[in-house]
Amino acid sequence: MRTGVTLIELAFVIALIGILAVMAIPRFAAFRDHAAADAAATSTVALLSTARHAAIRRAVVTAVAFDTAATSVTVFAGPDTIERRPLGVVHGVRMAVTRDSIAYAPNGMGYGAANTRVIVTRGASAETLTVSRLGRVRR
Repeated sequence: MRTGVTLIELAFVIALIGILAVMAIPRFAAFRDHAAADAAATSTVALLSTARHAAIRRAVVTAVAFDTAATSVTVFAGPDTIERRPLGVVHGVRMAVTRDSIAYAPNGMGYGAANTRVIVTRGASAETLTVSRLGRVRR
């Protein structure tokens, strides 16, 4: 008596694995898009927090500039650039904002931040950040 696998059984198993893989690929792509948009939104929240704390710590007006063409966020404290993150390069996302910049006063209050919306998208996934007039960020 011989033991082993026939060619038909092997072809059936490979076909079954292929069918399962084809069903899983769209879900994996959607998961990857959601993870990238979430990571870019988290990074933007961190930059806004950095700007606010830098304004308080340095006692100077600190600005956050949104470049939608390059999909990057830059934090300025006076003439100095504190940090710049190219979200499009790192996460592969697109960005839309209602204002091109936000400034924080030395006391941490926002200038020109009233209901600023930052929308980060990748594929069908989107994350929206809202900055209040006090400079607080809400997801």
